Amino acid sequence: MRPHTLDQYIGQSHILGTEQPLYQAIKSGHCHSLILWGPPGVGKTTLAHIIAHHSDAQFLELSAVSAGVKDIREAVDSASDLLQQQGKRSLLFVDEVHRFNKSQQDALLPHVENGTFIFIGATTENPSFALNNAVLSRARVYTLKKLSAEDLQAVVNQALEQDDILRQQGVTIEPDSLEQLCHSANGDARSVLNLLEVAANLAQQHQGCINQAVLKQVAPQMVAQYDKGGDHYYDLISAFHKSVRGSAPDAALYWYCRILTAGGDPLYVARRLLAIATEDIGNADPKAMEVALNAWDIFHRVGPSEGERAIAQATLYLASAPKSNAVYMAFNEAKRHAKETAHLDVPYHIRNAPTQLMKEQGFGEDYRYAHNEPGAYAAGENFFPEEIADSRYYHPSDRGLEKRISDKLAYLQERDAQSDRKRYERS
Repeated sequence: MRPHTLDQYIGQSHILGTEQPLYQAIKSGHCHSLILWGPPGVGKTTLAHIIAHHSDAQFLELSAVSAGVKDIREAVDSASDLLQQQGKRSLLFVDEVHRFNKSQQDALLPHVENGTFIFIGATTENPSFALNNAVLSRARVYTLKKLSAEDLQAVVNQALEQDDILRQQGVTIEPDSLEQLCHSANGDARSVLNLLEVAANLAQQHQGCINQAVLKQVAPQMVAQYDKGGDHYYDLISAFHKSVRGSAPDAALYWYCRILTAGGDPLYVARRLLAIATEDIGNADPKAMEVALNAWDIFHRVGPSEGERAIAQATLYLASAPKSNAVYMAFNEAKRHAKETAHLDVPYHIRNAPTQLMKEQGFGEDYRYAHNEPGAYAAGENFFPEEIADSRYYHPSDRGLEKRISDKLAYLQERDAQSDRKRYERS
């Protein structure tokens, strides 16, 4: 059922619409080298075949899983011979091109540059991480998306209309069963065709009709895609983090369960919760850090069954907690400022003075011990170098405990302003 022309190709209208440059290049038979990036079963290999067809080019295929430099050289020799002897072009398709190491990628470069063949690589991984810059600069990257339910239905209907065996068997499919079949395929055309093949065989027991009774035997439970080294992994984690940050406990719990359902490590979620506790909650609710740590500890003490539930509890607590990124922002700003002002000396009044000589040199002189001051606060004191005495990084929010912290700091600043013992007169 692999289409041979663009007119038969289903999906990817964002790059293959009739007005799109790629569509026009393929139709004209003058396609450039490119990288096709997208999940499995969305038509990467099929599109490469179509480009070869419209370019009247020999189709050469390598799998980066098993091919080495020797295989690349053999493909280059084949393409060169055909070009010299018949004047015919070749297209080299490399599946899972992200698995090529640097030497293998380098072996392709001169032949991509001199036009020995049209190079097309297919990858499920982000090319900007998986491929070196030299390859990326010579092949344009196109992103292919999961097929929509409508696209998959068109794939199934096209198969029912064009496949000789299915037509001879008189296979039909009920509308609700078509919808369910496509939903089970999760955007994967290869998967939906495999399911259709199995369903068509079983449908012979039901007068050739694929109905709910057939699908109960065919359609597996939807298995979440979860490639621990791939982009989908980070999409799930990102969805989880953003749901907690966005104070959406139900959504956060859903994405946590999606991660578990797909075989993800619950302790990775626990680690992310600890990051959230400081990045997105901070002092608005300091207990969030304690709750996250306790969930981690419980998992180690009692195992996954109860431990996963403890992480779920922590997820709901942190998602429901007041939010503040004031600690996160303050820390980043302080780090930046510290790098810029690393040349400034520690003021004498807050230097350590363990020896008599240091005391004689003024180290620790006129240091005001806070506990001996009213309210245990030395009003007017300043602990910065004088050149940056007015620096301020922490701006508490008006949410949760930070509202009280903000009020407290405002009160202390007022005492500083009224003090007649200011360390630096301008502060």
